[in-house]
Parts: sequence; structure tokens; C-alpha cells
Amino acid sequence: MSTVDRVTCEVAAGIARVVLARPAARNAVDLPMCLRLREVFEEIDADGGVRAVLLSAAGPSFCAGADLRERTDKDAAWVRRRRIASFAAYSAIERCRHPVVALVHGAVVGSGGEIVLAADFAVAAEDAVFRFPEPHWGTVGATQRLPRAVGKRRAKELLFTNRPVTAAEARELGLVNRVVPGERLAETGTEIAHTIRQAPPLAIALTKRAVDLGHETDLDRGIRIELAAIEHGLADGGWRDGVDAFARRGTAEEE
Repeated sequence: MSTVDRVTCEVAAGIARVVLARPAARNAVDLPMCLRLREVFEEIDADGGVRAVLLSAAGPSFCAGADLRERTDKDAAWVRRRRIASFAAYSAIERCRHPVVALVHGAVVGSGGEIVLAADFAVAAEDAVFRFPEPHWGTVGATQRLPRAVGKRRAKELLFTNRPVTAAEARELGLVNRVVPGERLAETGTEIAHTIRQAPPLAIALTKRAVDLGHETDLDRGIRIELAAIEHGLADGGWRDGVDAFARRGTAEEE
């Protein structure tokens, strides 16, 4: 299987559909997949026609974690480079200027959880089950995004115990935003993407950046970040389209 085969991407009507496409290996993440994920999301980020990104997976599992088989006969330097490649892939997902929605089902293990947490938010099928087994595999991982999503104490418990987390509990913890029947997962993702697509793209991009940057600082600096985003939007002038659209809707409702 080629590097390209591991991740596919199709863009239509402003929606990019990215699919982890290594089902025979339960979409386990190896070096070629890391490189391809980074490449795909950098291309999507540069595509001005994209309005939303749906990230899903082929086969019965979303992602079975890192493919540990590829580390056989490798030295520590290789493993270090491999981990850096995975960090770059997750960062490319997180830094994409377009909203990224993860659609997860089945097993979501280790690196699969990192991919989900790098997305802006996630919708899970009822059969989704999360695990974060890195310490039990003799390594370290998910120590940064996971605590930011669920809190430090909960993250420690999940990492220390490697216990499975059902879709329902994942929603309670904040790993996913919604849980839907498996047969409605793709449809729900499409509905969300179409809703996002209706908003002005610059406003969405500025909102995403303001939330992400503001989350890293205190409220006072966060307000300054938002004001800078507002000024950027005002300078662009596209905000008038939103006002006009709101006015038209109001007139229609009154009639």
C-alpha cells in the first residue's frame, strides 16, 4: 500500500472529506500515515474554497493507535523521529484554519484519540470506545491534549489505568460533543458541515483562531485577541454581508 492510500481526501461543495484509509490494520498510525496526514491538512489549509473538514475512518475502527510493529529493529533515534512526525501531523490538523470535525466509531486508541483531540470537535457513533494505553505500552503520549479536554485528574486516571471509555462517557468527559446511532454518523457530519458552510469563511477562521489563542492566555489578553479579530473582520468589509442577510431574514419573518 502506498503512502497516499493511507489517507484519502476529496473536496466537493466546500467540504473536505478526509478518511483514514488503512482498514486492514484498523487504521493504525505508522510513519507514512503521519506524513500523509500532515500533507493533506496543509493542502486543505491552503485551499480557500474549503469551508469545513470532516475527518472519518474506513473499516470497523476509527484508529487502533500507533502501529508498534513498524518499530521492530528500529533504534531510539528512529522512534524519536517517528514521534516528532506524529506531533507534526496532529499539529497540522489543529492549525488548519478551517473547522475540522472528527466523526469517530469503533475503537479509538492512543494516537486515534490524539487525532480526535486535534480536531475542533467530534461526533461519535454509539459503538465508539476510547482508550489511552501509552504508559501500558511503555511509552508516553496524550499528556497534553487529553488533560486540556477532560482535566488533569481525569486524564491521569485514563492514562494510568488504560480503561475503556464508552461513547456516552466520552461525551460526559468532553472527548466528544455528540453521540449518534452509527448509521447516522456520516449524515450528521454532513449536516454540521453544511451549517458551518453557511457562515462567512473569514468570520469562522477568525473565530477559530481567537478561541484557540485565547484559550492559551488569561481573559484580559483573550479580549484583546478577540478585538484584534474584530478589527480584521471590519477591515475586510465582509461583515456587511452578514448584517444584510440578518436584515433580510428579519423582514421575511415579519411578513
